[in-house]
Amino acid sequence: QEQLVESGGGLVEPGGSLRLSCAASGFAFSGYSMSWYRQAPGKERELVASILSPSETTYYSDDVEARFTIFRENAKSTVYLQMNRLKPEDTAVYYCQRPNGKLWGQGTQVTVSS
Repeated sequence: QEQLVESGGGLVEPGGSLRLSCAASGFAFSGYSMSWYRQAPGKERELVASILSPSETTYYSDDVEARFTIFRENAKSTVYLQMNRLKPEDTAVYYCQRPNGKLWGQGTQVTVSS
């Protein structure tokens, strides 16, 4: 019953912000690294951010560096993606992933449009 469930997506104007959440269940969340991916129409799914366990070192793609922040609350078994200064090219379905075992959530739509 390992599961990841994303939430927080929606429609925002360019320059706006969203915070995505990924709630984990069925496994010992704090012991695992976690990642966020996104997939835009006609494009390959791409890694946008990761947070490692146990070091909590973070990594970001060049496209989102300085605009997005990944963080986690282990007591809530939740990993977040704070997205600021959003651009139309950020429009995509965003997926939470546990790299160990390639466990994926169902995705949440983010649309950035004026």
